[in-house]
Amino acid sequence: MDSFKTILFFLICSTMLCWVTGEVQRHQFVIQATPVKRLCNTHMAITVNGMLPGPTLEVKNGDTLEIEVVNKARYNATIHWHGVRQMRTGWADGPEFVTQCPIRPGGSYTYRFTIEGQEGTLWWHAHSSWLRATVYGALIIRPREGESYPFPKPKRETAIVLGEWWDANPIDVVRQATMTGAAPNNSDAYTINGQPGDLYKCSSKDTTIVPIDVGETNLLRVINAALNQPLFFTVANHKLTVVGADASYLKPFTTSVIMLGPGQTTDVLIQGNQLPARYYMAARAYQSAQNAPFDNTTTTAILEYKSAPCPAKKGINGPKPIMPSLPAYNDTNTVTAFSQSFRSPRKVEVPTEIDESLFFTVGLGLNNCPPNFPSSRCQGPNGTRFTASMNNVSFVLPQSISLLQAHQHGIPGVFTTDFPGTPPLKFDYTGNVSQSLYQPVPGTKLYKLKYGSKVQIVLQDTSIVTPENHPIHLHGYDFYIVAEGFGNFDPKTDTSKFNLVDPPQRNTVGVPVNGWAAIRFVADNPGVWIMHCHLDVHITWGLAMAFVVENGLGELQSLQAPPPDLPIC
Repeated sequence: MDSFKTILFFLICSTMLCWVTGEVQRHQFVIQATPVKRLCNTHMAITVNGMLPGPTLEVKNGDTLEIEVVNKARYNATIHWHGVRQMRTGWADGPEFVTQCPIRPGGSYTYRFTIEGQEGTLWWHAHSSWLRATVYGALIIRPREGESYPFPKPKRETAIVLGEWWDANPIDVVRQATMTGAAPNNSDAYTINGQPGDLYKCSSKDTTIVPIDVGETNLLRVINAALNQPLFFTVANHKLTVVGADASYLKPFTTSVIMLGPGQTTDVLIQGNQLPARYYMAARAYQSAQNAPFDNTTTTAILEYKSAPCPAKKGINGPKPIMPSLPAYNDTNTVTAFSQSFRSPRKVEVPTEIDESLFFTVGLGLNNCPPNFPSSRCQGPNGTRFTASMNNVSFVLPQSISLLQAHQHGIPGVFTTDFPGTPPLKFDYTGNVSQSLYQPVPGTKLYKLKYGSKVQIVLQDTSIVTPENHPIHLHGYDFYIVAEGFGNFDPKTDTSKFNLVDPPQRNTVGVPVNGWAAIRFVADNPGVWIMHCHLDVHITWGLAMAFVVENGLGELQSLQAPPPDLPIC
């Protein structure tokens, strides 16, 4: 009888009804102002639990997380668990005024969700104004008990969290830009695990040290938590074997440099196969927008062999670590070769018969100065104000209720469902664009998807103001990147290039500068899910839209009820 029960148990588990295999992890995140000294100056930075980066969450596939977030800062706050599928738990997704009202100063909210079928590296970050500049941390998902990585187990693992630092209050930076209509001030440094590194003033003694030894294989979990900048990353004299990205495994390939847009993660194996010494890890900007100012500095950490000679140890003036060469800031060829190396490890189930074929232009814009605005509020190019849009709609968030609450409770007047599935006007997207097309229409327009519909989206960059590589992130879903290319997407010729066999699975796609990317997914997660550019300056300007995915049949295809402690507006 016992063996019969065991067989029955495994049969039930194999039908995906067995949810009790994981542990429940409980944490408390306290959002608070903390004195943080960088670049010789101390700022009262907003942190989680007084840490920068915030705490690393380490879980297993199948675990449930309950994280009480207590807001002791003076700003509204939310936390987004970037890349977590949030199956039916949209209330825990976190983007402000999309799935919840913000946690007010003095308030709290407990995020409850289960990690299902995901392994690798994700991260968490604030999704409210520019708090993400300092409120972020790693989320590491290991295989279930008794299961293993699809590659030899590394000797050690290290999260490498790339960040961006302002020698100022980031909230003041974005508020000033919003007031003037100009681009915000650039950051003053990039960071690795919160530290700028040896090449910046007052930074050497706190440079991040990553240990390795001869013969070891180490797993580096690289996360781009920078606010506004895609970044190249490399390690002097060492090759990187890419094995995963965005909590999905990849067919391994080896490279000397990787590039991550903000929001993206990449897992790489590194071999301790060089002379015992110290080697710089380094990250610097990939800047695809022409003539746009950017932070052209380089952050470093040190890969240190444990058997390196003593003078190389911390605090003693030994030889400087070996410095790697990094690509030029505008090296799009290297970025393209890298992104086109991504493949799933085996054949995957890509949606083939498409129910919703969508075409979204993404890019910047310029609003004419309103007649009642003084010139001090119109400091964009030629007396305009910067804006951004998808399909000529500049996304406006509601301010008194979240989109998900309005959808769940049928509250009218908060949003419409007439987001255009194709551009309202066809034009030469990557050519010389008439300035009459520079000014988008503001709106809170969503696009409705039936549960289970198979969706294809072609994301097309435009040369309005300037073409740029846009990291586009879709909440609530992973998707397959079936193709990317340059110029205007042509369905007659480009569809034949689609990889429907082993395309990579991601949650954030870098739309090539002056080009396009095609993604596919099945709309099997009900709720309201924002899709936006992960350059925070662009989401501030309106480069976003949201999908309403309707409930399917029965409880397991329907959004859960909102939790009782959901913040009220």
